[in-house]
Amino acid sequence: ESMKTTKLFILFLLLTQWTFGQTKLTTEDVFKRYLVSEDESIAKTIINSKDGLYSLFCQGALKENLNEKTNLFTKFIQKPKIIAGFSDVTVLHAHINHNFGITTLHSCMPVTMQGKYFNTETIESLKNALFGNSITIQFAQHQFNKNQNISGELVGGNLSVLFSLLGSSSDLDFDNKILFIEDIGEYFYHIDRMMQTFKRARKLKNLKALIVGGMNDMNENSAPFAFNKSCFEIIQEAVQEYNFPVFYGFPAGHENLNLSVYLGKKCSISVDDNFVYFEQ
Repeated sequence: ESMKTTKLFILFLLLTQWTFGQTKLTTEDVFKRYLVSEDESIAKTIINSKDGLYSLFCQGALKENLNEKTNLFTKFIQKPKIIAGFSDVTVLHAHINHNFGITTLHSCMPVTMQGKYFNTETIESLKNALFGNSITIQFAQHQFNKNQNISGELVGGNLSVLFSLLGSSSDLDFDNKILFIEDIGEYFYHIDRMMQTFKRARKLKNLKALIVGGMNDMNENSAPFAFNKSCFEIIQEAVQEYNFPVFYGFPAGHENLNLSVYLGKKCSISVDDNFVYFEQ
């Protein structure tokens, strides 16, 4: 209960410090415009969301069976809110982007607004996105990059969650899209298995581009079953036969620097000798 209260309080403090025009947010404004789903299920929160709600910050693991809740998004579709979060929230990103064509926000969550994940640039990125400002992200070139200027609709999120959605009503259509992936805590051979499955399912063949974010705290089996390859090496091998551009090291995912980007929305990517530039 103490941790839950702390998360809500931190988000409240941030929101009340941000201004809309010249007016600071009041407590009443916060509860009208924002909601952190902690005590209620994600499904109940979406179903009962108020007309004045501005954003829904998701928190924690999602256990909802979206296929069994046919009326779940009825009110949401009529007056969409900004669904914000990452990791398991990829379920909502994918389902909403794919089925309703509604944009969602891949961003930090209350649990990452404190402790080891707290990062000022991450918070400012969230604020910038929520206020409707243009998003510009610069990150360093990587040796595995297949560089090309490109633009298209950005989709994706957590690799393991996207993998778990294969064949479901939430399964994203990757064709002609720019796919973003990130992950944490997987075994290296799991990353290879997921990438090869996407490949065999013909999910990668028609990508417009691939953006690889944070791949953190991975696990390796002991000898003689060690995989002996990094995540970037595994992904590079899986997509090397394709002609679409690939960009590694995008600053988003389970890491301190987790910059906000909109999913289901067009983005453009340009490159020079030293950097990659993402704009939205």
